[in-house]
This record gives sequence, structure tokens and C-alpha cells, in this order.
Amino acid sequence: MKRTVFDTPIVRPLLRLISAICLKITGWRIVGQVPDLPRLVIVGAFHTSNWDFVIGLFAAFMLRIKVYWIGKDNLFRGPFRAFFQWFGGIPINRSVSQNLVERITEIFRGQERMILALAPEGTRKKVNYWKTGFYHIATGAGTPIVLGFIDYRRKLCGLGPALVPTGNIADDMEKIRAFYAGITAKRPDMTGLPVLKPGLGSKPGS
Repeated sequence: MKRTVFDTPIVRPLLRLISAICLKITGWRIVGQVPDLPRLVIVGAFHTSNWDFVIGLFAAFMLRIKVYWIGKDNLFRGPFRAFFQWFGGIPINRSVSQNLVERITEIFRGQERMILALAPEGTRKKVNYWKTGFYHIATGAGTPIVLGFIDYRRKLCGLGPALVPTGNIADDMEKIRAFYAGITAKRPDMTGLPVLKPGLGSKPGS
């Protein structure tokens, strides 16, 4: 994978300092720690505002995480391509929905070390249920799922427990739902439920 802002000398410590100052001014706290494992999937929830990305970046610098994230390929057009890739972005053409989970899983498998953050809603718009792609990517790549969160009520952002997928997606999603039950999004009316969509079964989500 290409070098990112998270492993660029001089820039990385500078942005970490800026992150610390911004968080202190706004009253946000960063909690948790990154498991000492070569590959991880981090769930970023809830995703209802563009501010989630900014706060998430601050948290990444404070936790010293080199994190990658998936974005629509139209974000990476022209001069923005190099910029977003430098900030850990990986462009994916979502209009070609077939085998999307498999494509991301293959990217993951091809890296010796990689931390991938995914927003399970897949959009800032209102959704009723989370997509299950993050679960199947973690299962396919053989990695734990770390429950990342941004709680606007408590102004708390960070990493919760790590969940090792058991293969029983219904039971695992119930554990995930229980954790996020106490998290308040920027726009609570836009949050989807972190539970398995009825009738989905074990079918991979996109």
C-alpha cells in the first residue's frame, strides 16, 4: 500500500498535535487502544455526518493508527485522488456491486499489515439496517472486528472491544448491537440498526 499521512515524517506529529489541540478546545476525549495484531477491521459507527470523518481522523492520530478506509471512486477524481489516498482512502467503484465484498477482502488479504475502517451504514443517509460487508470481510480475511465509535452525547470517541467472528452472524450482530445501544450519533434520527436484516441469513452484504 502507498505511504499515507499516518506514516509521513514531520507531517504525522504535526497533525497529531493539531488533533490534540482541536479535541481539547472542543471538549472531545479519545479512549481505547489498538490490539497488537497485524490486521484489523474497525467498525466506524454511527456515520450520519461529515464531522464523523474529521473526528475519526483526529482519533486515528491520537491512537497512532495507520488506518485505511473505503470510498466511492468519484471522491478520488482529479487532484483529489492523491490527497484522499494520502489520507488512507482506497477507491472502490460501488456501481459495480457484484463481488464488492470479495474485492475488498482480496485487497485486505494481500497486505501483511493493514487496519481497515468501515462504516457499516455505507452512507450518511437514513438506513434501517447495517450492511454486513464488514463482517464478511473480517471473516474472509481472518481478522477480528474492533468496535469503533463516536458518541456525540458524551463527546467520546475511540475503540471498544474486539470481536472475533464466530461464523454465527446473528449472534455476533446481537453482541455488536448491545455495544452500540449506548452510543449517540450526531443525527440520532439517521442511525440504522446494527442488527441482521430479516431474511438476510448468512449472505454477504455489500
